[in-house]
Amino acid sequence: MNELTLKYGCNPNQQPARVFMEKGSLPFTVVNGRPGYINLLDALNGWQLVRELKQATNMPAATSFKHVSPAGAAIGRPLSETLKKVYFVDDGAELSPLACAYARARGADRMSSFGDFISLSDRCDKATALLIKKEVSDGIIAPGYDDDALEILKAKKKGNYCILQIEESYKPEPAELRRVFGVNFEQQANNLKIDGSCLDNIVTENKTLSKEERDNMLIAMIILKYTQSNSVCYVKDGQAVGIGAGQQSRIHCTRLAGDKADKWWLRQSPQVLNLPFRADIKRPERDNTIDVYTGDDYEDVLADGVWQQFFTEKPSVFTREERKAWIAKNSDVVVGSDAFFPFSDNIERAHRSGAKAVVQPGGSVRDADVIAACDRYKMVMVMNKIRLFHH
Repeated sequence: MNELTLKYGCNPNQQPARVFMEKGSLPFTVVNGRPGYINLLDALNGWQLVRELKQATNMPAATSFKHVSPAGAAIGRPLSETLKKVYFVDDGAELSPLACAYARARGADRMSSFGDFISLSDRCDKATALLIKKEVSDGIIAPGYDDDALEILKAKKKGNYCILQIEESYKPEPAELRRVFGVNFEQQANNLKIDGSCLDNIVTENKTLSKEERDNMLIAMIILKYTQSNSVCYVKDGQAVGIGAGQQSRIHCTRLAGDKADKWWLRQSPQVLNLPFRADIKRPERDNTIDVYTGDDYEDVLADGVWQQFFTEKPSVFTREERKAWIAKNSDVVVGSDAFFPFSDNIERAHRSGAKAVVQPGGSVRDADVIAACDRYKMVMVMNKIRLFHH
């Protein structure tokens, strides 16, 4: 098949809409459901991301995409008991490495992952399908599906869940084409290989870069390669914990990603883990409630006459001072940027969310200020001279 008609484009008024190949066949098949225009943008960007994560780490990978940027991405490291609880996978079910990768990708920013499009680096197994079954999701792309996994996924959304199978061996043409306002754009595809050779230029006084930090830097760079620019990514333990995408200002990317990383860490605090939720509260409502409870607008869920909708008893306020003290316990975070940090304020903000290592292209007239900020906190920074803009 070299053409697929879509329901509509980005918006319902944008009709007709289709995807097609000028040469050969489409590199994916529709196993179930009907993909939309944005679904396919998410699927094809997400597939490239997880394929590269697996190539770089030799571990299965997953990503949760929304509006052409990842809400989360991860490799399949085992989950701690705390993370199992935070990610709602503490029911005793067996978790394969691929299932762990998806739990991490979906769980890092559960607010943004709501209604995601999933990309998996490996054949979808039953353990992963059972996790996806419980989440609100628009669709999935993977190189294959076990029979029992496919049966589970086909039952989602009253049988309309979008399931795509990618041709794993497909290699696109070297040039990318796009038409905007009747004008044709062409560029070479970003085939830059991200590996350990990208991490040799350490510019700070601290030159010690652990294998864990190197791996997390590679993960951050690959995520940034497929994230709408400007973008900054915080990574810990093989997964994104905060992604700031599509901001015009670099510091706004750093703040947004840092705020998300803080929320991820706050979910692991005793105050949140022990919240007395009502048994009939569904996952999305629980996510929304936690998001509000861990912010300055906590009265929206703790006010008299309101808290009863969510809790069996009224929780104590998680004060700003208590939140700040818990966030200060986070550490070993790697921060990556798709372009240079123009000011040292980015380092100051990243430090507050536990950053110990930074990877960025460098090239700012204020590089010396940025390096000095890292040196103040004994952080290690790599300037790789690689810009990773994506639009």
